[in-house]
Amino acid sequence: MDPVDRMMDADAASRALGIEVVAAANGSATTRMTVRPDMVNGHGIAHGAFVFAVADTAFACACNSHGPVTVAAAAEIVFIAPAREGDELHARATERTRFGRSGIYDVTVRRGHPETGDVVAEFRGTSRTRKETT
Repeated sequence: MDPVDRMMDADAASRALGIEVVAAANGSATTRMTVRPDMVNGHGIAHGAFVFAVADTAFACACNSHGPVTVAAAAEIVFIAPAREGDELHARATERTRFGRSGIYDVTVRRGHPETGDVVAEFRGTSRTRKETT
């Protein structure tokens, strides 16, 4: 079984949020999620945690696409524009570099079209491949 499929089959959190994997291979991945009414904060915009979640799932899929179990060591996000109820968010993760057991990945979250939609957030994650135990 593909390592991303195996990971996502066990990912109850992403499934509960309605996050779908559009593509994942060779250090890159794209996910999507529609902002539901229960994801909107008191200002009428998508809660930042949900924007982070769709980006984080793309990051996880990209860094696990190589095969070994890989987890987040650090992540940060910059919110650029608000997302609103009903918006479809697309997160595209791209591997920047891998060194030793670590990697750096950039994720752009867009509203609407995955290529040309408005940028909602920019995320950077650092990964760490776990040591295999016997």
